[in-house]
Amino acid sequence: MLIPFKAIDWRDNKIILLDQTLIPASEEYVAYDCVEPLIEAIQRLVVRGAPALGVAGAFGVVIVLDEAHRKNWSHDQREKALDALGNARPTAVNLGWAVEKIRKLISLGRDAVLEGAYQLAAEDKQSCIDMGNIGADWFIKTLGEKPLTFLTHCNTGSLGTTGTGTALGVIREMHNRRLVKEVYVDETRPLLQGSRLTAWELMKSNIPYRIEADGAAAMAILSGRIDAALIGADRIAKNGDSANKIGSLSVALACHAAGIPFLVVAPESSVDRSLETGSEIHIEFRSDEELTYFKGVQVAPIGAKTFNPAFDITPAKYISAVITELGAYEISMGETL
Repeated sequence: MLIPFKAIDWRDNKIILLDQTLIPASEEYVAYDCVEPLIEAIQRLVVRGAPALGVAGAFGVVIVLDEAHRKNWSHDQREKALDALGNARPTAVNLGWAVEKIRKLISLGRDAVLEGAYQLAAEDKQSCIDMGNIGADWFIKTLGEKPLTFLTHCNTGSLGTTGTGTALGVIREMHNRRLVKEVYVDETRPLLQGSRLTAWELMKSNIPYRIEADGAAAMAILSGRIDAALIGADRIAKNGDSANKIGSLSVALACHAAGIPFLVVAPESSVDRSLETGSEIHIEFRSDEELTYFKGVQVAPIGAKTFNPAFDITPAKYISAVITELGAYEISMGETL
């Protein structure tokens, strides 16, 4: 399936990002050749999604090398910048993983670093294809070769990868096989990655969809409207516990109650086998203003306290399978990663 946009590109020694904070109102690309603005862009969610963050981090290493050369940074200054880049989004394991992987090539020279970043991006693109096929085959094996209605949360498509996507990549492949009735898209508060980004991608790909409030997901699932739900992941522990956008756990619990499949789709680079369980995953908390203001308009009393985790952790027992580019792990049946 041809994707009519690029979330990340590299041109003229700059990393080019499609500003996802502006979608769907506008499609604007921003170029970065300094690491501090790139880190700020990552933290503002100009680029987001675990695989895309990995690719941004990989090319970000080249940005650091070039900036260090231009400004005559010391070795310590360069290393400090690389550390800051790798830690810009602490829950998303792919970012730090990619920065560490590519920085190991620095001793081989800039060309080797740039080639490593291109290779990582190509591997991400291929992994999306593989996950799409493996996930589609899993659904056919489990539910039969028939059109299905899916529910998804947050954005797991081409905006969050360099390919067709993770969970949304599976939906795209099911659509290619004419096996998608409709996709229910959780709006995904407070930043609306579902209604802003996923709906935009589905619209561009002519895949039938409807948007629902996050609070409507359980009703949709328990009333029999949904055949299966699938999400991505920013970090997966060795036992299958999965950290994903806040609200994912609620979907998993509803699917468990309804007895329908709940899948996590993510590349192997999102699996952190150094963590035995999800209790060891660091959860990022975001600003009060994301909840107390909307588009610059105050929507809560001044001084209101908030609870605003960016992610929650779904225990493995609620996950039917974890799909990676290497296969389908039947987590709820006792398989481990």
